[in-house]
Amino acid sequence: MSANGSGAGPTPERDAVDEIVDQWRAERPDLDSEIMALPGRIWRAANLLNRAVAQQHAEHGLEGWEFDVLATLRRSGAPYTLSGKELGAAAMKTSGAITNRVDRLVRKGLVERNTAPHDRRTMLVSLTPEGLRLVDEVAESHVENEKRLLSSLSTEDRDVLGEALRRLLISLGDTSLEPQGPEKR
Repeated sequence: MSANGSGAGPTPERDAVDEIVDQWRAERPDLDSEIMALPGRIWRAANLLNRAVAQQHAEHGLEGWEFDVLATLRRSGAPYTLSGKELGAAAMKTSGAITNRVDRLVRKGLVERNTAPHDRRTMLVSLTPEGLRLVDEVAESHVENEKRLLSSLSTEDRDVLGEALRRLLISLGDTSLEPQGPEKR
């Protein structure tokens, strides 16, 4: 039985969001509860995907944010170096949060910090050889894990969903890794 007593819970044809929408419809029929379904599914799917990805990262001794920083440096190309500001923009984090994260990765021997030769106020972060080895190893299993997580969708479904989400992100202003207004925590 569902929380509202209707007995209509998730089934193979219905998901948890259907139940949430039903509850809102019963409690507040004046609201357009159907509009809640899509953001609800996006948030729930993101949470479930994040959990599964975090578990995969933990198998390699990494937290999700650690993989994100290492992967951001890796995909920047040789010499796998970015400024703290560039890392912050890519991760949507404040400079203070990035400094804390870099400090932790330096202690683990996965990145090193240097000052920029052209501006000593600029912190540069680079992958160490161990960081490069680890991120390459984890990236391979990361991709396999994502394939597994999305295996219930056909290639066409993934393409359609990907394009719809791209349009949504663009409409929300997410068009660049460059900072977009106030820094995020």
